[in-house]
Amino acid sequence: MELRQLQYLVTVAQHGSFTRAAELLHLTQPGVSAQIRQLEKELGHRLLDRSGRGVRLTRVGEAVLPHAQAALASAAAARQTAQDFDGLRRGHVRLGLVAGAALAPPTGVDDLPGLATTLAAFRSAHPGISLSLAESTTGRMLGDLREGRLDLAVLGLPTAASGRDGDDGWQTLAGLAVHTVLEAPLFAAFAEHHPLADGPDGALPVAALAGHALVSTPRGTGLRTALERALAEAGARSTVAVEAAAPPQLADLAAHGLGVAVLPDPAPVPGLRTRPLIDPVPLVRIALAWPAGRPTAPPTAALLGHLRTTYPGPRAGA
Repeated sequence: MELRQLQYLVTVAQHGSFTRAAELLHLTQPGVSAQIRQLEKELGHRLLDRSGRGVRLTRVGEAVLPHAQAALASAAAARQTAQDFDGLRRGHVRLGLVAGAALAPPTGVDDLPGLATTLAAFRSAHPGISLSLAESTTGRMLGDLREGRLDLAVLGLPTAASGRDGDDGWQTLAGLAVHTVLEAPLFAAFAEHHPLADGPDGALPVAALAGHALVSTPRGTGLRTALERALAEAGARSTVAVEAAAPPQLADLAAHGLGVAVLPDPAPVPGLRTRPLIDPVPLVRIALAWPAGRPTAPPTAALLGHLRTTYPGPRAGA
């Protein structure tokens, strides 16, 4: 019994004609008929009734047909599986990144590797898959994911302190799947000679930022949106005087007296003081995002699986 014989049987049964089946299969009618007779001989039963004007399944043929269809479906699945593995040997993934993204954990969480280390491990396991990395704002990358210009992205997303989504025009995540890597509270960072440095150490209410020049990332970034939401919730007004692409740049600018930077817990910078923000506590999360509702190419699926395994998400109670 051969798969091609089962395919011929299914095609003839579907169309009730040897002639039409032969046309669809790009074969001669005698060739199709001969192969089905060979199948009938092997099974010891007539599968098709050829006595009328059309061709109909016999009772045995009706019983055999579902098994023939299942066998063909299994063979197709086996071919697809093999092709998927071939896709893991070579391919290309377009990965978007928020500026300066390293997927670095917050202070005190030292068991997550940086993104460069993670990508190096992936390339070692899949040397045939090439990567292109592009930095952009979260707002732009959301559009690029939906429109097919990116396969996967590392985003910075605002998290409402009150637990509710804001109504500040922030783009929704409709049409995308999201995996949160980590959530981090934001800190105020300022030079040692800044007026805020005269106060006591400890948490700083967001309202205390009112009237001070701020240093932040551009609009369309998760960090900037988290800051603006927190200011609005606190009823405070302030102006972003200087914009920079990534938290390390914000910290350096604040240390030089250009304003108060609001950023995730920064690495120590000479001349810079930091205080956690409260009332409300602004949160920003780093997340992976990819298009939902359509098949994911094997190279992209492989990288996504690698990233989700390496960065399983915030721990309960952390």
